[in-house]
Amino acid sequence: MLKVPLTKGLPWVFPYEQHHRDMPTKQYTIHTARLNNNCPSCYTTDGLEFTFTQEKAENKFYEKADKEISSNLYCHTCKQQIFPVNWTEDIERVYEYHNKLATPLPTALKLKPLLYLIILADAILLCALIYYFL
Repeated sequence: MLKVPLTKGLPWVFPYEQHHRDMPTKQYTIHTARLNNNCPSCYTTDGLEFTFTQEKAENKFYEKADKEISSNLYCHTCKQQIFPVNWTEDIERVYEYHNKLATPLPTALKLKPLLYLIILADAILLCALIYYFL
């Protein structure tokens, strides 16, 4: 059995993942959909809206989107968030459909121009040092 060392009561994580968690993140709305289903709270048919969002962490050197997509069901008539416990089977079916339609942001690491500039400067410095000492 694999033993995981604990740090401050939390499971150990790779330094990149820890740094990624500490970076400022922005929420991006990737899909919204108005529903014609009955609201479980106020029973109107014109106020429900699904919103699918995804977090993206950014700093000066790179940006990376999280893999998970969060969803929210809100009723504009009664001004309440409807939690999944209160969803009917019809709402769950519509959720499954719209969840498939929500195309996530690319989760690949996107490097920014500042990092490219630093890499280029390091490469030029390295070439200059090799040329000088050889």
